[in-house]
Amino acid sequence: MTIGDTAPDFHAATTQGPIDFHNWIGDSWAVLLSHPRDSPQVCTAGYMAYIKPEFDARNTRIIGLSVDPVDNHTAWAADIADTQGTAPKYPMISDHDYVVATAYGMLPAGVTGDPTSHTPAELFALRDVFISGPDKVIKLVLIYPLTTGRNFEEVLRVLDTLRLTAAHKVATPAQWNPGDDVIVAGSVSDEQAAQTYPDGWRAPLPYLRLVSSPIPIPS
Repeated sequence: MTIGDTAPDFHAATTQGPIDFHNWIGDSWAVLLSHPRDSPQVCTAGYMAYIKPEFDARNTRIIGLSVDPVDNHTAWAADIADTQGTAPKYPMISDHDYVVATAYGMLPAGVTGDPTSHTPAELFALRDVFISGPDKVIKLVLIYPLTTGRNFEEVLRVLDTLRLTAAHKVATPAQWNPGDDVIVAGSVSDEQAAQTYPDGWRAPLPYLRLVSSPIPIPS
């Protein structure tokens, strides 16, 4: 799966009951994050739980995935609460038959059998982040090595850029953060831009039209 693909729909058991993924997303944005197995040495699930209110404020749902059974997820959540101060407050998918991981291209070829018989290292590719929009199209793919924890501040930053682009047809330059100037998208003509930005824009180059960032970003 890559940017622009429709996020594969699936039915799965989770720690918060069975879901059908597209129905679960509804009209929200969604972040799907995967773990190679429950209880990895490098775990970012606790931090994601800690900043979940930031995603809630952005009309974004979070869901995790591991190949372990639901009972293992419950025990792992208790470990996370003990070591990181809060347990995941979002559902965790039990992908014990590898259906979801395979559909999203997250596993090396030939992985079969009892998931609890595999070490995290054997499932090294299953450490991804996917952001999908309300249209169920994948907007972002991040792939991390097993030894590197994910930066969810960056996931939030990118989510802000994606929502801003969807709502206002703008692009964001390198190192952009909320409140910084944005770029009028190339798909928007000068005539169309003049209707949205009657005060005009700064254009250091003909194709680089800078305007103040629209605030707030609609949910």
